[in-house]
Amino acid sequence: MAALIFDSPVFTHVSNGPSDKGRHQPRPMGTGDTSAGKLIETTHAAVLYADMRGYTGLAEQLPPARVVSLLDEFFTILGRIIVRFGGQVFHVAGDGMMAGFGVRDPSRSGARAALAAGDAMLQRFAPVATRWRDEFEVVTGIGIGLHLGEVALGFLGPPGKKAITLIGDTANVAARLCGRARAGEMLFSCAVAAALVAAGDGPGTGQQNTRAQ
Repeated sequence: MAALIFDSPVFTHVSNGPSDKGRHQPRPMGTGDTSAGKLIETTHAAVLYADMRGYTGLAEQLPPARVVSLLDEFFTILGRIIVRFGGQVFHVAGDGMMAGFGVRDPSRSGARAALAAGDAMLQRFAPVATRWRDEFEVVTGIGIGLHLGEVALGFLGPPGKKAITLIGDTANVAARLCGRARAGEMLFSCAVAAALVAAGDGPGTGQQNTRAQ
């Protein structure tokens, strides 16, 4: 069961971005029954789930047209970072995005690239959140969850709208970690930490604000 992952330490990386005092509930992404679509392959990959904090307040305070423009800016930032670090976007819904790293290269776990991408997201979005706060009086941030494990690539969706996405418990755990992360915080599982140690990186390499939770 996915809950067993929390029996071991979960590592945390925190940026100095805006805080969000409200609790944000996890929303699992990328799960489904492959019998309803086409199973392409199974592989080992790092899954990153990023979600905007403060989105509900933002949507309540601003006109829908303005919300669209801010979401577009948000997803553009995340999408470019994912591509820069060799990842692939597999799902976008509401104010959340799911990406995979190492999906096409089984010889690499993708853990380091995913961690670097998450850190870049936190750093890049912090000044944007500050600008939004000053301009629109809204408090936003990013919560990020990372997990590493087996995933299936499935071609799923309604007729005419099918797309490749990541399926399985690895995606669920990444979503749950994201749900626990506060604004400006990235949580990653022990599987990610172990992959970093095995690669000689270590959970805290290059991350000044990494701590065990």
